[in-house]
Amino acid sequence: MKNLLGKSLIFRTLLKTIKEKGAAHILLLDPDKRDEESIEERVKSANNSGVDALLVGGSLMMDAGCEKRVKKIKSISKIPVILFPGGIGQLNSYYDAMLFMSVISGRNPHYLIGEQVLAAPIVKDLDIETIPVGYVLIDGGAGSTVEFISGTRPLPMHRKDIIVAHALAGQYLGMKFIYLEAGSGAKEPVSTSIIKAVSKAINIPIIVGGGINTPDIAKSAVDAGASMVVTGTVIEKDPGYIKNFTDAIHDGIT
Repeated sequence: MKNLLGKSLIFRTLLKTIKEKGAAHILLLDPDKRDEESIEERVKSANNSGVDALLVGGSLMMDAGCEKRVKKIKSISKIPVILFPGGIGQLNSYYDAMLFMSVISGRNPHYLIGEQVLAAPIVKDLDIETIPVGYVLIDGGAGSTVEFISGTRPLPMHRKDIIVAHALAGQYLGMKFIYLEAGSGAKEPVSTSIIKAVSKAINIPIIVGGGINTPDIAKSAVDAGASMVVTGTVIEKDPGYIKNFTDAIHDGIT
């Protein structure tokens, strides 16, 4: 009889990390048109700073050297390398797993199910572990690339009820994680009141990203109910800053 749960090593690893450390620190790397030396420095810093996993991807990860750089990341990384997909062209065999995401906050059918249908046969051929994720884009005040590429409007930060309803819908559809995203370089991170409300309403782990530019903000997200905190833009400026975030996230439960 087939294993109906499929391959779930990375998924189980993330759940174990959350259980043991209270929350996971995930570093987002966008290898689009970046020099390999910079990527290598950030991956090594992640290895040495207690980061729990790498998310690799971006909405504009399009150039021909992308696969080569993902291979480089995988060869250096001592932690799971997970695809944060922006499109079917980002798929390759060097990921340990991928977030199989649906933009459930939007109403563009292509990013609700269309891109996923196109990707599915390739994912099966590549034998990449998939982690179903309901992606909820929230207005962080910066006009994110995700908003532009996906053609979807972010949910208003002040409409807690609407955000909670979307998160619940994702859970009821069978998503394993809900990703609350304020967008790369957000001026305003997902508020702690939203995280608390979503955490109270659902019983699956919450990923929070966008605008988390200080360790204190990261800690506040964990205290409010985030199980995984994603940092990215702020780390690009100073890779040595990673451990401060890791310590805050792992010690976040008060």
